[in-house]
Amino acid sequence: MYTIISGTNRLGSNTLKVAMQYQAILQTKGIEAGILSLADLNTYTRNAHFETIENTVLIPTTKYIFISPEYNGSIPGVLKMLFDSCKTHRIWWNKKALISGISSGRAGNLRGNDHLSAILNYLKITVHPNQLPISVIDTLMDETGNITDHNTLKSIHHQLDEFITWGEDTNNKQGLK
Repeated sequence: MYTIISGTNRLGSNTLKVAMQYQAILQTKGIEAGILSLADLNTYTRNAHFETIENTVLIPTTKYIFISPEYNGSIPGVLKMLFDSCKTHRIWWNKKALISGISSGRAGNLRGNDHLSAILNYLKITVHPNQLPISVIDTLMDETGNITDHNTLKSIHHQLDEFITWGEDTNNKQGLK
């Protein structure tokens, strides 16, 4: 199960728009992926809604795609709180992740990607090495919020193709147990 996490709670964010475009691209590749928007989730309290999300989305997911905006050279606090509030070993351990950072600036959240990668590795998630920084996001989108820049779309397709292939269970293909 693939889940795309839109890593901010900011309403109307470009992050959610990019997450939705990743979902649409995956669908063209035959992959169904859900989106978890942190705008819809209170990560500060372990309430019934939070536990339902854990049980129905986070625990069954084996492959995560994190779309994270740059917040002061790092990731949003709400995304960090998601990790801090969860049942770590049941949700994160031994899973795979892909990271894409976005920013309106020129670095595409490079520092935030590194920070997020370190957090995920600490949580025993294997992170794909192609961590895509998407810079000047507001100039790459049309008025409907879709990325239209050819080179950026090509990079996203390449990144997702690598992740899909990397995410396959190669041990089963080789007959190993």
